[in-house]
Amino acid sequence: MNENIVKVRYEDKDIYLVRTAHVSKNSVEDVKSCIEEVGPDAICIELDEDRYKRMEDVDSYRDQDIAKVIKEKRVGFLLVNIILSSFQRRMARSLDTDTGGEMMEGIRQSKERNIPLVLADRPIRTTFSRIWNKLGFSEKVKLLTTIVSSVFDNEEISEEELAALKESDALEAALNEVGKQFPIMKKILVDERDAYLSHKIKNAPGKKIVAIIGAAHTKGIIDNLENDTDITALEDVSKKKGLGSLIKWLIPALIIFMIVYTLINNREVGLEQIKSWILWNGTLSAFGTLLALGHPLSILTAFIMAPITSLNPLLAAGWFAGLVEAIVRKPKVRDFEDIAVDTATVKGFWKNRVTRILLIVVFANIFSSIATFISGAGILSSFLQLFK
Repeated sequence: MNENIVKVRYEDKDIYLVRTAHVSKNSVEDVKSCIEEVGPDAICIELDEDRYKRMEDVDSYRDQDIAKVIKEKRVGFLLVNIILSSFQRRMARSLDTDTGGEMMEGIRQSKERNIPLVLADRPIRTTFSRIWNKLGFSEKVKLLTTIVSSVFDNEEISEEELAALKESDALEAALNEVGKQFPIMKKILVDERDAYLSHKIKNAPGKKIVAIIGAAHTKGIIDNLENDTDITALEDVSKKKGLGSLIKWLIPALIIFMIVYTLINNREVGLEQIKSWILWNGTLSAFGTLLALGHPLSILTAFIMAPITSLNPLLAAGWFAGLVEAIVRKPKVRDFEDIAVDTATVKGFWKNRVTRILLIVVFANIFSSIATFISGAGILSSFLQLFK
């Protein structure tokens, strides 16, 4: 066995951690040779159920009901997942290999040798949800901007960097870099998953376990073997009700109060407040939809709905604009099939009808939120003038 395979003892089990880079040809060979030599009772892979199904069916995106995605508020998750997958495919092409080859090898070996397969990773949607719930609005915007800018960075990769990437986990490295700017991300993205993976691996059936993991998780998994991990707590995505939840309702209520009070005391100024609210929210949300190259009807929908949805935290202008776009420019089977190819370039995100709808939802919502703060500040200023 080589240095990329670490053997550890846990109680009466021998656990072989195959340290892989998700875009390395050598990792595939490491997986194959380890399984052949060890003859394990179980094979653990760093995948959850959704990613496993997507890896088994590369065309799984075609089964997505885009309207359902919008209604279930999964647009952000799906878009970020597509962006990160695009990044990993770019790195794989730079290294002249296939992404996820080592996981596919583990799956293949499991089927051929009739060895139980354990999906050891926490659902990616749970991980993203836990991160998202912990970030404030400004941090969310900053995070999305950071991810997008890093994904579409066209800087050439040197031979030395390529060599280093072959010995590391490119996607983990990129996410860890983002984590430096957002400390909470490292805890959820790395530390929590280390504990989760460790729990799943040590509880896999049999005495000899081969676990195929990203190299970055090795130390964390070993350190957590002797710990009792509360899996239920790590899977909890419920939002804790606190000051942030109260503020989401308090701001719209305060804006409505100020407008009504101003209308009663100075009708002209009150009407100006209403006009400002409608124009700022409608115009900026429509502008966001336009940036995503939305259909004119989608742009109009964003303009009409933004002033209304901005006063209700349970609604968002982008959802309505996105649904209209999905109806007017219904994605074709080809759009779902071409997601992997189209998202390799910035232009492709706007060209593909599926990802364009996702961009419309995100952009319309972001610009509507910005407009809420701008117009809200103006309403507050004119409201305070009443008392001078």
